[in-house]
Amino acid sequence: MNQELNVVVMPNGSLQLEWNITEELIDKSTRLLQEEIHQRYTADENDWLLFIGFCDKQVALSSSLNFWRKFAGDFTRKLSMTPELSNLRHNVNVPAEPDELRQHLESAPVMTGSEYLSHEVLESVLDRMNKAFSRAIQSYAGTVEEFIQTCRPDMHLVGRVFFHLVENKDGDLPFAFLATYSTRLDRLGKSKHLPLKHALQEYGKNSQKLLELLVTVHRAASRSIWIANLLESGELFHPTAWTAKEAFMFLKEVPIYETSGILCRIPNWWKAGASGATLKISMGDTQPSYVGMDAILNFTPKICLGDAEMTQSEARQLLEESEGLAFIKNRWVVADPEKLKQVLDAYEKAKTLMKEDGISLKDALRFQLNPEKFLSLHAEDGAISVENGQWLESVLQKLLHPEKITQAELDSGFKADLRPYQQKGLDWLYFLHSLRFGACLADDMGLGKTVQLLGFLNALKIGGKKPEGASLLVIPASLIANWVSEIQRFFPSLNYYVAHPEAHRSKTVEAKDEKALNALDLVITTYSLVQKYEWLQSYSWAYVILDEAQAIKNPGAKQTRIVKKLSAGNRIVLTGTPIENRLSDLWSLFDFLNPGLLGTSKEFSDFAKKIKNDPSGYLRLRKIISPYILRRMKTDKSVISDLPEKVEMKTYAALSKKQVALYQNLVSQIQKTIEQTEGIQRKGLILASLMKFKQICNHSDQYLGTGEFEEKNSGKFERLREICETIYEKREKALIFTQFKEMTEPLGEFLKSIFGRPGLLLHGSIPVGKRKGLIDKFQSGEYVPFMVLSLKAGGVGLNLTEANHVIHFDRWWNPAVENQATDRAFRIGQKKNVMVHKFLTRGTVEEKIDLMLEDKSRLSNEVVAATGENWITEMKTEELMELFRLEIRN
Repeated sequence: MNQELNVVVMPNGSLQLEWNITEELIDKSTRLLQEEIHQRYTADENDWLLFIGFCDKQVALSSSLNFWRKFAGDFTRKLSMTPELSNLRHNVNVPAEPDELRQHLESAPVMTGSEYLSHEVLESVLDRMNKAFSRAIQSYAGTVEEFIQTCRPDMHLVGRVFFHLVENKDGDLPFAFLATYSTRLDRLGKSKHLPLKHALQEYGKNSQKLLELLVTVHRAASRSIWIANLLESGELFHPTAWTAKEAFMFLKEVPIYETSGILCRIPNWWKAGASGATLKISMGDTQPSYVGMDAILNFTPKICLGDAEMTQSEARQLLEESEGLAFIKNRWVVADPEKLKQVLDAYEKAKTLMKEDGISLKDALRFQLNPEKFLSLHAEDGAISVENGQWLESVLQKLLHPEKITQAELDSGFKADLRPYQQKGLDWLYFLHSLRFGACLADDMGLGKTVQLLGFLNALKIGGKKPEGASLLVIPASLIANWVSEIQRFFPSLNYYVAHPEAHRSKTVEAKDEKALNALDLVITTYSLVQKYEWLQSYSWAYVILDEAQAIKNPGAKQTRIVKKLSAGNRIVLTGTPIENRLSDLWSLFDFLNPGLLGTSKEFSDFAKKIKNDPSGYLRLRKIISPYILRRMKTDKSVISDLPEKVEMKTYAALSKKQVALYQNLVSQIQKTIEQTEGIQRKGLILASLMKFKQICNHSDQYLGTGEFEEKNSGKFERLREICETIYEKREKALIFTQFKEMTEPLGEFLKSIFGRPGLLLHGSIPVGKRKGLIDKFQSGEYVPFMVLSLKAGGVGLNLTEANHVIHFDRWWNPAVENQATDRAFRIGQKKNVMVHKFLTRGTVEEKIDLMLEDKSRLSNEVVAATGENWITEMKTEELMELFRLEIRN
């Protein structure tokens, strides 16, 4: 079993290390380095960052750890290049450069928590590294140079010698070189730069001081013949004019000089990456005659030098130049014959793709992802660039910025009042529909993906662009009750059919022919049943919509293959799980959504391997997929102003077969006995029956007392898994309330299997003295994913503001008590929006009492608060049996 160490970005921006199982072989050097990094992380959450900044870059690490090694490595490099570091010691501060932070963000790999990565997070990490170095050097007795050497023997502090290269107006000798040194700090803390020849005069009688000053030069000379010759001839101590060839030789060796401890001041065009010729390809300048992934775009390749276009003859003329610097079109460029030959070959290849009808949009986007592969060439990085033309860029900008899209129209049949961000999500879906692109709505859990999708279906009906036929919604079985409830609430006129036996009294699903399906708006089924019912597979659907689309993340699974084969005019996926956590999941999702966009499985696998060592590929990947993904988080500024601080939602679960049988049997028993009891006995029977119904609705094994608690025997357990899997992917925290102490342990064990780590339990048997320790642990920076609380023990006096989610696993049927429990997370000190999930089993006494509590004309909060559940015992027998009876709806 191979374990790979990964970095996870937590919701608060902190970094945590986690071990993950991997199929890749881990060699000994990687294993040893991983173990040392983890040991340092365990000992000090900041020390490990400083450590990896000095680590050997040749030892392979996971892509996430490699990203932070590079970030930390840039810090240690800049640290070592800080002038007067020996004097500054713990007072040094390596600053955050906005452009460098942006480049790091653009090259960030796919990793857990990448959606939390931001300029602010990088600045925070940089601040922690500055403080870690400050603490380390304060406790170190030796010099800074010695400290750096213990961390990395081949790294040296910058000395006082500087190399300068500037452009010169002399045509034959167009560059000037000067070596300088900085004087010691004066009383005002300032130093001067003097030509190096002054050092010969200043230290002429003190050879030891001169050697100390020139130690970095001698170090560079030992690695560079060029500098060795300048030093030996004495030219290093005087200003010199250089040819372009000499300047090029110097510029190529700048990394040697800097690692030797010499700061180099060089032209900006070299620091920015002096480019030679590149192939620039523009596609999609004009609007195609029709839209969709098969739309044909115009395709224009051109050879460029910087921003200036070159003819083929000019490029061939440059090809005749020897390697070095060339002054062409009023700029210095690198004349690299090998790279230029690749550009010319790529240009010829690209011209063969310029058919009269252009290139399909799908191929155009694939081209952007991996142009070298598409042109069957092995070109250097940067040799080929692809840009969107005017029409394509305007479309993609609208997709990336939904606020620019025209608002979709809805009719009176749609009953929801959409929040502004939800309206933008609906508009975005409708705009993608008009373009015939597949869409991934990936909003955070609780932001209303269901209601946005229902709004989209309403807009389709009235918009004049309604595709022919019904749409198919494929969901986990545990979500059927939720979808049916939302449809009845927000879009009751939607003509839908649930293709699942549990939705029908007959327990059979009627196969629908094409005519019957054409008369429907929507068919709802599950991932398992879509494999079973051939009539679902043979119909051409207007849309195939997947909820909890992570169900198709395994491309080799039978379920995934069948779903991808479904015939559809277009496709939509809904997921609350971050989709940029794993590359393989991403490919499978897009293979369904917009087939071929990311190439074949093998092509994408090859691409994934390549970008592990070439982070620029991540930026290209995001550029390709971002227009088709809309993900808003609860913390987004565009969303948070629309959201209440506490979002309460009903989470419906369907009873399992075992639960249904037990429930109906209990109803029959009550029917027989209730007529024969009265007074206090009747009241006791009703309250005892209510308790039994609650137990059955929670889990059949709670009612039976078997102690097994298998997931398949509880609809609530299945729903709890789906919600908590998303919570775990985001590394958020949850409080789970139950009124049954005996349920805390089974829930704790079940949740442990989901999160892969234990949580905490708090109930009446936990001594009061121990409760503070549990609360402190949950509130700490350590990732403790959940706490299960009995409602009575957790209802008062606790402050658990680290939780993002509150789950009422069973209902107290007293809003005041439930709100008091919810407020353990939602109270002063809470900086997050809290999502409150109230579990209800569909068609049971739970759902019916919840509806009664909402009906203010029948029941007041005051009555409920005063009587608890006793108000139910006052109901007439007929009303009571109607309340208890299991209701199955289709």
